[in-house]
Amino acid sequence: MYLGIDLGTSAVKTVLVDDAQRVIASESRPLATASPQPGYYEQDPAEWIDAAFATLDALKASHASALAAVNGIGLSGQMHGAILLDASSRPLRPCILWNDGRSAAECRILEQRWPALRATTGNKAMPGFTAPKLLWVATHEPDIFAATRLVLLPKAYLRLVLSGETVEDVSDASGSLWLDVARRDWSDASLAATGLSREHMPRLVEGCVPAARLRGELARRWGMTGQPVIAGGAGDNPAGAIGIGAIRPGTAFVSLGTSGALLAPSDRIAANPDRVVHTFCHAIPGMWIQAGAILSAASCVAWAARLFGVTEAELLAPLGARPRAPSPVSFLPYLAGERTPHDDPAVRGMLDGLSHDTDRGAIVQAVLEGVAFALADCRDALADAGIAIAEADVIGGGSRSRFWLSVLANVLNVPVHRFAGGETGAAFGAARLGRLTVTGEAIGAVCTRPQRIETFEPNAALVAAYAERLPAWRELYRPRH
Repeated sequence: MYLGIDLGTSAVKTVLVDDAQRVIASESRPLATASPQPGYYEQDPAEWIDAAFATLDALKASHASALAAVNGIGLSGQMHGAILLDASSRPLRPCILWNDGRSAAECRILEQRWPALRATTGNKAMPGFTAPKLLWVATHEPDIFAATRLVLLPKAYLRLVLSGETVEDVSDASGSLWLDVARRDWSDASLAATGLSREHMPRLVEGCVPAARLRGELARRWGMTGQPVIAGGAGDNPAGAIGIGAIRPGTAFVSLGTSGALLAPSDRIAANPDRVVHTFCHAIPGMWIQAGAILSAASCVAWAARLFGVTEAELLAPLGARPRAPSPVSFLPYLAGERTPHDDPAVRGMLDGLSHDTDRGAIVQAVLEGVAFALADCRDALADAGIAIAEADVIGGGSRSRFWLSVLANVLNVPVHRFAGGETGAAFGAARLGRLTVTGEAIGAVCTRPQRIETFEPNAALVAAYAERLPAWRELYRPRH
């Protein structure tokens, strides 16, 4: 038996997977995000631990014998967050999240201090990444910066609590701006540019190798017969790639979680930081992931549901299965700023084209289309890096909406596929990494592609209609800085 624990932004999800790669059980607990100022987003790491432990306690109550047999654990997690720990490994402040926009000025400072940043990290300095957050803390909270002895990403903090070990995998570390992505090692020059050194960093491993063991007292709490091995694990999107077998070039996929991304595994680095294409190490050796990222995807649906006072299911159900035509309303999904291709933390969302005839359905459809158009921007940025997308699998909570996947297929003009259980892809991928750590099996033998349950083919008329709308949608963007 294997466990996969995904520390997301909106929830912690834990899945229990057997030797036949069947999900035996899953548990989820929600997480809250604080916004102390506009554009600031933080979470309390203690709430992550409470939520993760609650999922495991629930699995013990419902599947005690299966949980007892677990011998491998994989972790995945939201990327880029900054957890600053003191000499006693206690958090000094709330975690600054991936969608936090406070450090735009520090990004400019960082690139001035270290001109080789883009060439070494494969990425442009943006407020979402971890390194600029530390410069912001150094300027605005100098006492906290001076007391910082260790900087961890979210899932590495969870691993520390579970095992007592400070270890990070290279895929998650790629989102820090401290990693030399070609060498898959910390960059001393990048660390120095933020006033840090390797002493402030965890040990690095690949995602599919042993990183630690579960503490004995926690193994006993959950009734486990031994102390399971904890794998290096992965950032959420690389873990999602492992979950759907996207381990080779040509296997692009879309992540429709709180944020969104269009990602393509590659056996070479095809960096395009000027167009805000991200370059991350994959969770398996010798592979990388090129990605276009948007800061708001399924969170736009959650926003609309709150606005109309209904559940997300109630919001989407009246749309049916497929669009008949584009909505007359346009939506910019920049509720928390944007990454690809704009790198603009200050921009905000917009509804355009409202009239007396506009109803809820037109607005909701526009929200889904706006996210799809933003992913088309990611597609074009990847194309500039030499990566063509011929088809795409979809993971994340948004993959449950057949209407949304049909919109995506027509906007991107490629077949779009979904899987059963696609919304737990990152947790399932983490469980696969836990298994590889224990068994030493060939990566390709474990990271197979799950069965697709539905394919959404582009419709020629809708493809043409959306292609006609896309230039006007792009014209709505206006920088605020």
